[in-house]
Amino acid sequence: MALNFFDQFMSPTYLGVPLIALALTLPWVLYPTPSARWLNNRMLTLQGWFINRFTQQLLLPLNVGGHKWALLFASLMIFLLTLNLMGLLPYTFTPTTQLSLNMALAVPLWLATVIIGMRNQPTAALGHLLPEGTPVPLIPVLIIIETISLFIRPLALGVRLTANLTAGHLLIQLIATAAFVLFPMMPTVAILTATVLFLLTLLEVAVAMIQAYVFVLLLSLYLQENV
Repeated sequence: MALNFFDQFMSPTYLGVPLIALALTLPWVLYPTPSARWLNNRMLTLQGWFINRFTQQLLLPLNVGGHKWALLFASLMIFLLTLNLMGLLPYTFTPTTQLSLNMALAVPLWLATVIIGMRNQPTAALGHLLPEGTPVPLIPVLIIIETISLFIRPLALGVRLTANLTAGHLLIQLIATAAFVLFPMMPTVAILTATVLFLLTLLEVAVAMIQAYVFVLLLSLYLQENV
């Protein structure tokens, strides 16, 4: 049984047209639109409560200048959360397993925080490159190290999200394939493997939610340094 486990990460196409744009647009269709009524249904109430609590928790350490990013952070969190969770459904494609997409989200947002810091408080922004009290002989080395670490941040954001989701999907497919192959020969072992698969799926649901939160949380921390 020849099977390439990495085929699930290929961008699907239909008649030569890539469907990743459809996969990125679909999550926004699933959310209910707020109405002008005084009383909302349970779904809208739950959605509003979740967004309010998340935004309040995320913007708590930021000053008033950073509160302008509330809408962007909340939208990005919901977008990534929906993409990650929908990718766990059978016969679906997870766009956030593509490093190119994650870097396209991470680099502009990280660059925006750096530009804001350079524009509003250039002295403090450049001061992060050299810790206070550094010995004179170590100043050039530390400046180089801190500059490299600064430019690695967007790469770490994109790679972290891609690696966690890719590893989880591969592990689920490996265990599912093992359970399918073992069922005719050793049903008891196959049932135990299927139980492990169920528990791993629950873990991956938690990982999908946590990774979306960590992505936005780190962006808020980068913003906190520059506002």
